[in-house]
Amino acid sequence: MSLRLLRVLPLAAMLAYPLHAASAPQEWESVLDEARGQAVYWHAWAGDTRINDYIDWVKRRVRDEYEVELVHVKIDDTGSAVSRVLAERSAGNHDDGSVDLVWLNGENFAAMKENDLLYGPFAERLPHFALTRPEANPEVVNDFTLPTEGYESPWGKAQITFYYDAEELEEEPPRSMAQLLAWAEINPGRFTYPRIPDFLGSTFLKQALIALTDDSDMLYEPVGQSDFETVTAPLWEYLDALHPHLWRSGRQFPANGPELRRLMSDGELTLAFTFNPAEPAAAVADFELPESTRSYVLEGGTLGNVHFVAIPFNSPRRAGAMVVANFLLSPEAQARKQDLSVWGDPTVLDVTHLDAETRSLFEQESDNPALLPPEALAETLPEPHPSWMTALQDAWQARYVGR
Repeated sequence: MSLRLLRVLPLAAMLAYPLHAASAPQEWESVLDEARGQAVYWHAWAGDTRINDYIDWVKRRVRDEYEVELVHVKIDDTGSAVSRVLAERSAGNHDDGSVDLVWLNGENFAAMKENDLLYGPFAERLPHFALTRPEANPEVVNDFTLPTEGYESPWGKAQITFYYDAEELEEEPPRSMAQLLAWAEINPGRFTYPRIPDFLGSTFLKQALIALTDDSDMLYEPVGQSDFETVTAPLWEYLDALHPHLWRSGRQFPANGPELRRLMSDGELTLAFTFNPAEPAAAVADFELPESTRSYVLEGGTLGNVHFVAIPFNSPRRAGAMVVANFLLSPEAQARKQDLSVWGDPTVLDVTHLDAETRSLFEQESDNPALLPPEALAETLPEPHPSWMTALQDAWQARYVGR
């Protein structure tokens, strides 16, 4: 089946179950009519060339298919988009905002939800939302323990995945946080993590905290309900021991995941990690990492989540934003996003319930040695409450910045 043919097939032909809460055809047609000619300003992180190229492709597709002009507002911190919407609200701008769509993580979703900065609920109005089968996949309707309640639309999946150069690391790689510390002591300068408050670096802190604390149940409640110093004490003890053995002795940190990957490519590191399980394989396919790259997850599982897009409450181009969000959930867009030669970001669609021809779009090459099989990612640790991320970032900055 060609992608062009797929675009004109009725949605029901791709599904093995009814649409339930999806928009009625006539309602969605009115959204499409209203969206035509709109310019949608999408504030999205722009720190990776593959992601930017993918968004450029989305821009071309929604322009050609729906006459929507998508503008990628490139940001390096999603918090800046949240701050802009909050400032507009404070200034009384309730219907002519400058942000129409935003790529969110759980921390920023919580902030926008708490301050009534979100438009919705809209997710269930998107025809393609039904393809995620939320009734069987609760991760697409929960973000860092918080129910999305239709105020976000899922876009992709993430899970911490470690990778290494098998030619440089002949022994078994470390498969726990304790083993990682022992390995770093023997191999100084060959591992590091991104500088906080980078999202990937902050995720590493959460992964370590889950593994090290004696009271991990507290991480799934607001941080104010716990004794933060007691719960996090094992983490700071661990980092104090780890930092002297990191790249550049822990006095400097890479800015983000792409810079971490570059250090691996340049041979400065032997071991690294990512929040995209397919990233090492995609980098191998793109000749950015050597064919000797291998991926793995820690024993007991690694932290994972779903990333989303949302529409601010004061967007004047909500119809256009909904059309873009719906296209991002289409099998065409999801399959291309998952393609290792494009991005490699895992799909949020329940592929097992698509028809056979559509399902075939998601078949991945199996001979890439850096690509983990799906069953390797089966044990996913849930994200803590979003308040923990902010508290950990602040505490890390206070403890280590300036040292």
